[in-house]
Amino acid sequence: MATSTATWAYRDEFPSFARTYFRRFSDCVVSSIGVGTYLGEPTDSVDSAYHDAIVRALDHGVNVVDTAINYRHQRSERVVGRAVRDAETDRESVLVATKGGFVPFEESRPDDPRGYIEREYLDTGIVDPEELARGVHCIHPRFIDDQLDRSLDNLAFDAIDLYYVHNPETQLQTNTQKAVYDQLEETFTRLEERALAGDVRHYGLATWECFRVPSDHDSYLSLPEVVERARAASERAGTDATHFRAIQLPFNVHMADAFTVESHESSEGQKSALQFAHDAGLSAFTSASIGQGDLARNDAIPDAVAAKLNGDSATQRAINFARSAPGVTTSLVGMGTTKHVDENVAAGTFEPMGAQAFDATFE
Repeated sequence: MATSTATWAYRDEFPSFARTYFRRFSDCVVSSIGVGTYLGEPTDSVDSAYHDAIVRALDHGVNVVDTAINYRHQRSERVVGRAVRDAETDRESVLVATKGGFVPFEESRPDDPRGYIEREYLDTGIVDPEELARGVHCIHPRFIDDQLDRSLDNLAFDAIDLYYVHNPETQLQTNTQKAVYDQLEETFTRLEERALAGDVRHYGLATWECFRVPSDHDSYLSLPEVVERARAASERAGTDATHFRAIQLPFNVHMADAFTVESHESSEGQKSALQFAHDAGLSAFTSASIGQGDLARNDAIPDAVAAKLNGDSATQRAINFARSAPGVTTSLVGMGTTKHVDENVAAGTFEPMGAQAFDATFE
């Protein structure tokens, strides 16, 4: 598990990065650029490339790695675990995040996906049919408990630094908003218990759109309500304070809703997801920071914005836009090759935009 002492020592090994490259997460410090492991075919060759990329990233100044049990049919978690063990960097210096919510397959997509889910999850009583949304998604505490155990096995870790409930808005396709909040509170309670047991250090929600849309949208979830449910879960579990500590959501120059859409109520008025999270003491990790590669093109970022961004390439400028947003702790970027790692990590040698310059891009 990542520790304060080890992460601060890790930061001191890399003095060449720009001043705000390392940022606070709980009592640790983490790189503002992180490795994402979502993309890629479920093959041995992609596993090998990911392994080498993650090792290179860890040994060159990136100490955040993000994955999920369903990414590449559990292969991404397994390669993350191997890479962390093989890197020269100590395990205690690295923040590893994973997620549970989507039913994962085993190594590859089966010929009969429904039959696999029935045998592995329904017939065994891990999931009841009515708990599945779209036939593939569940956030019931029984299922999340099972997924957490499988993730620990896949990673071969004693504990996970940050465990996300994955895309809870998927449940809104078959359940009411209140039912989803109630289910989250039950699951948060179980995660608080797992935190007390030492299996996870912190937990959060990894989302796609629920925090970025207006409050009347079918996929909307209220971040203030989620925070209240986490506090209630902490009280139910008997923890001293909630271990709910982070959200993950898309953010880039073309998907800036997390900063611009003010749909979360507070005593000071409506706030965006990033603003509310920051004020509530939550860390925000951004996904799709380079739009799954779309922002790597030289013409992808508007000229007026690109002119304000530091970096030697479009990719670096896109990364620096994402990590310029107020409240962002780490911007996650897919790094499937060592070449990608070198370019992405170099973005951290440039200062991101200041708050005023960032705000001015939206005027």
